Amino acid sequence: MREYDDAVLECFLNNQLQLFPEPVADSMEEAESFLEDCMAVVVDGVEEVLEYFEEEGIDTEGAAGAEILEADEVFEVGDGRYLIVEG
Repeated sequence: MREYDDAVLECFLNNQLQLFPEPVADSMEEAESFLEDCMAVVVDGVEEVLEYFEEEGIDTEGAAGAEILEADEVFEVGDGRYLIVEG
C-alpha cells in the first residue's frame, strides 16, 4: 500500500517551489520517492500540524494556527489534510 495518495502527491508536485528553489520531482513516482526519502508526514488538520511541530521540538509558542500553516514546510492538500515536508 502506498504511503501517499494521489491528492498528496499532486499537492506536492504543484507546490514544491514554496519549499525548494527548483523542482525536486517531475512525476508522481518521483514525488512519492522524494517524500518517502525525507519521511514527510500527512496529518489530519491544524491541530495535528501543531502537535507535529511540538513533538519535533520546533518552537510554536505565540504562533497561531494560521501562522504555522504559512510555514514553507506545510502544504495544504485541500481536503482538510496537510503534508509536512522537512526540507
